[in-house]
Amino acid sequence: MPIFSGSGPEVGIAEGPLRPDSSLSAAIQTWGEDLEDSGRSINTVKAFTGDLRLLARFMGAGHSINSIGTHDLRNFLDWMLNRRGVPCSPKTFSRRVTSLKAFFRWLTHAGVLVEDPAAPIPQESVLSPLPEVLTQDELLAVLKAAEEMRQKDPPDARPFTLVSLLLHTAIKKSECLGIHLNHVDLKSAEGPLLWVRYGDVSKRYRERKLLLEASWIPAYKAYLKRYDPSERLFPYSPRRLEYLLEDVGRDAGLEKHLSFNMCRWTSALTDYKSGMDKDSLRQKLGISKIQWREVGMKLDRLAA
Repeated sequence: MPIFSGSGPEVGIAEGPLRPDSSLSAAIQTWGEDLEDSGRSINTVKAFTGDLRLLARFMGAGHSINSIGTHDLRNFLDWMLNRRGVPCSPKTFSRRVTSLKAFFRWLTHAGVLVEDPAAPIPQESVLSPLPEVLTQDELLAVLKAAEEMRQKDPPDARPFTLVSLLLHTAIKKSECLGIHLNHVDLKSAEGPLLWVRYGDVSKRYRERKLLLEASWIPAYKAYLKRYDPSERLFPYSPRRLEYLLEDVGRDAGLEKHLSFNMCRWTSALTDYKSGMDKDSLRQKLGISKIQWREVGMKLDRLAA
């Protein structure tokens, strides 16, 4: 997993370059700085360096990195799973193995270590349970129920505007709540577009433009005319929007609980089964290539 790059005989830190006999704590500090410099999010850096600090606690922070062997790492993993006395979920264990392997691969690629003691340790891959999605019949029933809400007397375009947007764009709840009116562009030469924006600089890589369905536009315009939002497209609390989805699911006769996550995965699965290029789908979802590994495997299983 190429989460960073490094080459050359030394990795520099403020106090001087790392050497084979440098302490584990010094190497962890430098690794964290390198992760930050490569653009990793604060949460990612904290998680990865936190995993290595657990190793430092087990081995001793002053332990030299060239004295750590594969048997030490296996002993550490066994301690973490069976002897530490603190629960370690399969997902957390998998991430910690990833952190170990990434850290020592970085040291090896940088020339600080000659051999990678973590190389013989197999990567633990843990998939969380498959998400619940709508069947094709359920999807059509949801859109029909939302459309009937739009056509009733008095009409309410909110449910269709919300659920159709989710099912066609696969945006997340936080992204939906963050949509401003100027993020919707109906006059683009490419066709109607939604711009997914992020205020957090560290998440700018997730920004993207998504084509909007022509069938969504009339509902969107009716929604604007009826509710006249001034800034955000959906100026409601997250719970209020969840209630709207629940109402649509109820009217559609679903036994499942219609949610933002269900809509996102249903949309992704629809695109996946239609043959959309996998990298295009990854970009549509706004996820990294690393995140796509698990998402892609889940979509493959859902499509089977």
